[in-house]
Amino acid sequence: MPTVELIALPDFPLVAPGMDLPELVAGELARHGISLRQGDVVALAQKIVSKAEGRFVDLATVAPSSEALRIAAEAGKDARIVEVILRESNRVVRIRPNLLIVEHRQGFVMANAGIDQSNIGGAPDRVLLLPQDADASAEALRAHLSARFGVDIGVVVNDSFGRAWRRGVCGVAIGAAGLPALIDKRGDFDLFGRELKVTVIGFADEIAAAASLVMGQADEGRPVVILRGLSWPSGTGKAVDIVRSPEEDLFR
Repeated sequence: MPTVELIALPDFPLVAPGMDLPELVAGELARHGISLRQGDVVALAQKIVSKAEGRFVDLATVAPSSEALRIAAEAGKDARIVEVILRESNRVVRIRPNLLIVEHRQGFVMANAGIDQSNIGGAPDRVLLLPQDADASAEALRAHLSARFGVDIGVVVNDSFGRAWRRGVCGVAIGAAGLPALIDKRGDFDLFGRELKVTVIGFADEIAAAASLVMGQADEGRPVVILRGLSWPSGTGKAVDIVRSPEEDLFR
């Protein structure tokens, strides 16, 4: 029977700007007696990727625009945070008290452009942005770790998203490398020989959600998870492949 193993690295060190994240991950694997195997997937919490890349903004340096001031008044948010959200976004989708739903510049529709102040430490007026290019971050990590361990692996950078029409947050992939982000099952057949017409699996998102179960969302300190035992068809993709195009968006 196929099984999938999830291995979380406990007590992961706090990450600071400029740290060599692939080497840090490799060192922690060694500390726990783990070596990457062919076909493993390394899932990393977005926050440690962003921290290593120095994606911090000091709100004391932010001058809100007139648009940020207008939206901040409507949403009841800090105008400086709103300004940073606008800089990271293509458009504002909805405004609610203390919440902006925006289209991030990487295409994701999400709350507050992924900007966060939890689990980042330091000054209280500091915020953390998403990686500049999460797919590129995933590929850099994949290339380094694959070369270091001499095996082909996949990498997923995950973040916690809310979902339209559903409560609660769930892990989703904002960066992916070394594996298909989507698996197209159209043209395959079900148990009864019926041809599948619309089934496309969000493979990278499923990996991200599974990893989130053991990463946790608060003070667990487990931002890196190894998924072992997965298989996938040939080909690779990026997390941006998951983003629905405007032409396919029924609600835009």
